[in-house]
Amino acid sequence: MTRLRPGIIVLLLLLTAGFHPSFARSEEPVSGLRFGMQEVGFSAGYLISVRLTSDHSTKQQGPALMPSWSMILTDPIGKSWYQGQILLGAEIVYVQFQEPVLTHGIGFTPKIKYLFSGYHSLRPYVEFAGGPFYTDLVGYVPEESARLNFILTAGVGLSWFVTPRMALNAGYRFHHISNAGTRYPNVGLNASLPYIGFAFYF
Repeated sequence: MTRLRPGIIVLLLLLTAGFHPSFARSEEPVSGLRFGMQEVGFSAGYLISVRLTSDHSTKQQGPALMPSWSMILTDPIGKSWYQGQILLGAEIVYVQFQEPVLTHGIGFTPKIKYLFSGYHSLRPYVEFAGGPFYTDLVGYVPEESARLNFILTAGVGLSWFVTPRMALNAGYRFHHISNAGTRYPNVGLNASLPYIGFAFYF
């Protein structure tokens, strides 16, 4: 009588017991977050000037700090790769401009975020925000003529859930500052903003 190898016996027992290895679940979406939960986060990045036209001459740059709060408005919606959840909240944006001179800016921006369901602990997202922004750049840069401005941001990122209720984030935003035509000139300032951060859910 032929003897079965120990490895084959173990494999047969696992299959009989209905066990499925973890790689067999690699396409199952993460579903730990629910409607009504809150997200409290903090991100930090570095503003890098983007000059889109010849009228953009300032090379503004500097660190940015962004504490935020959001609420999850939906359980997972959609199907396939675009399944995700909508978050709505607000963010404070502080920027220390280090070029051409040391100046500051602070703003408050409502924001909307779409957090894709992703796979396992990785969840990509897209986000948009905009709101009033006060800065003392006036008199130092030719692109701006008002202290009260507005910022618009659009970005993408990736959340790594190290626990079901905590995530580490890394992303990129395109950052625009202008006075919405309330004063002249209003060329505006554009920048790239790579950032990292973390978020808690409860």
